[in-house]
Amino acid sequence: MTHHVPEGLPSTIRHYIDGSFVDSVGGETFEVLEPVANTVYARASAGQSADIDLAVAAATRAFTTGLWPGMQPRARARVLNRIADLVEAQDARLAELESFDSGLPITQALGQAQRAAENFRFFADLIVAQADDAYRVPGRQINYVNRKPTGVAGLITPWNTPFMLESWKLAPALASGCTVVLKPAEFTPLSASLWAGIFEEAGLPRGVFNLVNGIGEEAGDALVKHPDVPLISFTGESRTGQLIFANCAPYLKGMSMELGGKSPAIIFADADLDAALDSTLFGVFSLNGERCTAGSRILVERPVYDAFIERFAERARAIVVGDPQDPRTEVGALVHPEHFAKVMSYVELGKSEGRLLAGGGRPEHLPEGNYVAPTVFADVSADARIFQEEIFGPVVAITPFDAEEEALELANGVRYGLAAYVWTSDLTRAHNFAQSIDAGMVWLNSHNVRDLRTPFGGVKASGLGHEGGYRSIDFYTEQQAVHITLGEVHTPRFGAH
Repeated sequence: MTHHVPEGLPSTIRHYIDGSFVDSVGGETFEVLEPVANTVYARASAGQSADIDLAVAAATRAFTTGLWPGMQPRARARVLNRIADLVEAQDARLAELESFDSGLPITQALGQAQRAAENFRFFADLIVAQADDAYRVPGRQINYVNRKPTGVAGLITPWNTPFMLESWKLAPALASGCTVVLKPAEFTPLSASLWAGIFEEAGLPRGVFNLVNGIGEEAGDALVKHPDVPLISFTGESRTGQLIFANCAPYLKGMSMELGGKSPAIIFADADLDAALDSTLFGVFSLNGERCTAGSRILVERPVYDAFIERFAERARAIVVGDPQDPRTEVGALVHPEHFAKVMSYVELGKSEGRLLAGGGRPEHLPEGNYVAPTVFADVSADARIFQEEIFGPVVAITPFDAEEEALELANGVRYGLAAYVWTSDLTRAHNFAQSIDAGMVWLNSHNVRDLRTPFGGVKASGLGHEGGYRSIDFYTEQQAVHITLGEVHTPRFGAH
């Protein structure tokens, strides 16, 4: 098949520290693959502890002696809005590079670029409108909260929608007045390198934003353990989150971790089945299935189970799998050969754990590249590995249930608790069932539609803390209580006998 390669690709991807693009101190590099032909298109600087030291030192100088932390919220908001303007102005180019680097379908990559701009606009508005708390004790005292940026924030981001998820951390960190060191995922460093030019043109002061490429065990580990980085925001798999948690503990760092998911979609017999079908197909197969909130377990009430799985499988078989740069493509290439091998191992495992209704391997018309046909397993038991473990690809497990109590037990019977989706026309059941689910986020009769004001995060193995809206500002700031006495102070007079 023909394969679109963007013009003007860099042959090297470098760090960005203190306003300049630089190589690693020791000259270390790593190869960067694109996922359609699995060919090396660039080499990226591989950050080590020495590179993290330089980036943190630059961010620390910008925080302690620079203008950014002390700027008025309106002034910071103007810079954030200029960033959003610049992202929107080049959204087509961003989407082209993101699709090439990650394998995301181009139409979905374009949506992610536009969401990145919206993230900056949202937090620009939020810091201008934000009001801090004040508490009055009439005639005696007034107490208020003084909010201060915490310092250098370490941001570690994943490869599934890299540019957008980088913006989800960068926007609130910068809005709060922090300076940052970003360590993007090693599989997808291309779009992250564009932030430097965008920030420079928008007028972000030098040293406020720093970028160090590299693998997690080297650059990421050094960033987490750096004594001058008081905050770590991480999005990625739960096992890595456990390691970061342990490595932050000796330094008592602030942590926000959005980790893995195995989110259920629960479909009751009284649901709008057409809407549920559209939503659950999109929920597990969009973004190539490489999304933490994917509804990768579908629980269907028995009276509509057979009809639902038949229609679901028929639609899954008709999904267009192909070149990520083709606007007709609905599922593109998985990000990397390592991840492709992992997903394919689950596909093979699933053939012994469920009834295969669609997919089950590589599409016949795509003999090369990291392509997996949308794969549907039915009649999957709750103890099956494909029911319990995060696959992070276009693979879904469907299970029947007979009673509401059984549905709840199935929904909650995994180690994860990120998202859940409930489909029913019974409003009372919808609310009560949603509130009983162990999940940080629940959507009723909807797919994953985000409101940026609401908390984003999970429970159990799906995360620690929440971001979104004021909760993001809370994470990147210290809240200092200031108490002022308004009347006579009545203090016990120790020693005044």
